[in-house]
Amino acid sequence: MINPSTAVPAPSVNGAATPNYHFALTSLTSLFFMWGFITAMNDVLIPHLKGVFSLSYTQAMLIQFCFFGAYFLVSVPAGWLVKRIGFQRGISAGLLVACIGCLLFVPAATSHAYWIFLSALFVLASGITILQVAANPIVTLLGKPETASSRLTLTQAFNSLGTTLAPIIGGILIFSVIDENNMTADSVILPYVVLAAVLFLLAIIFLKISLPDTSPAETVNTASSQNMTKGSPLQHRHLALGAVCIFIYVGAEVSIGSFIVNFLGEQHVAGLAESTAATYLSYYWGGAMVGRFIGAAVMQKIPAGKLLAFNSVCAMGLIALAISSSGALAMWAILMVGLFNSIMFPTIFSLALAGLGDLTSRGSGVLCLAIVGGAIVPVLQGILADSIGLQLSFVLPLVCYLYIAFYGVQGSKPTSSTSV
Repeated sequence: MINPSTAVPAPSVNGAATPNYHFALTSLTSLFFMWGFITAMNDVLIPHLKGVFSLSYTQAMLIQFCFFGAYFLVSVPAGWLVKRIGFQRGISAGLLVACIGCLLFVPAATSHAYWIFLSALFVLASGITILQVAANPIVTLLGKPETASSRLTLTQAFNSLGTTLAPIIGGILIFSVIDENNMTADSVILPYVVLAAVLFLLAIIFLKISLPDTSPAETVNTASSQNMTKGSPLQHRHLALGAVCIFIYVGAEVSIGSFIVNFLGEQHVAGLAESTAATYLSYYWGGAMVGRFIGAAVMQKIPAGKLLAFNSVCAMGLIALAISSSGALAMWAILMVGLFNSIMFPTIFSLALAGLGDLTSRGSGVLCLAIVGGAIVPVLQGILADSIGLQLSFVLPLVCYLYIAFYGVQGSKPTSSTSV
């Protein structure tokens, strides 16, 4: 799932000694697992609430619209908050906000009000956004500087583990305990109250544990400051096209995951009950986790842009197969797309930032805002699904991968700073 670098400057450690932060790193790793788990829970929540409230596909996709819309609206305020209160208290604040979002599922379910569910999801995602801003930089401090990348890779692997397990556990808690012919919103109360309790416990832990002292980033000298503020990162063509690519990729990845349970429920595809289809969703997210390890090895031999294009073409072929076929072939084709999604987000991110120099942090901020594609593209596919049918609606993510292939081959090549 999505786990971007943030534009917030990494803190600095005061003092020469390097303390033992094993427990702190373990706790931070649990955060990456939790926000991956919570994000993937949406893919189980969508088909359930669609049935409970008799929603159209477009209305059901408002779940992702509210969730990923928070990334766009809250990222900048979250950076300001973390700068004011520090990384450690920022983590606790994010956990508490997410906890409140989970607890709002109780009045949403008891009042049977869809708009309260959407509000709860926005609050929950706001907390996750604050977590991402605060947690990513501080992981780099928990050990030797030369092993910082390996620590981030480890924590991000647990993020993928969360997205893989969420459909299985969420499917059991939400679908298996109810009569699918008489679905109610009440079945979401237990899993989200449990999540709230875990988040609250983590918030208390992060107020108590020992983390590196942090200090505000030092003021840069005048010449450096002028270099950083001169021009816009969007004047770099590969960054501008990369922002579009992040928007499209996140939108396609989230959109496919959002529709898989309903797609596998189609009689001409697999005819699976929602509880069973939810467990198969873990293959989609699990494929992304496995693909990251494979991709990391392959990219030692193949240029990142070419591998991005190759994976995009493979994803296009699988989606085309899912659209044009039926039965097990269509089912496994759409699930296998996750395997080829694996390297796309970090690869696009790094290609877009190549050669930006002093504009790198601002370019990173632009790319993080482009994650709002996860809010827009699912709604657009929902509109297509309501008008031309669910299976044919996957033509939208297919077109998205066509653009990603173009970016890998041509659009990602660094250029001089010119207006676009």
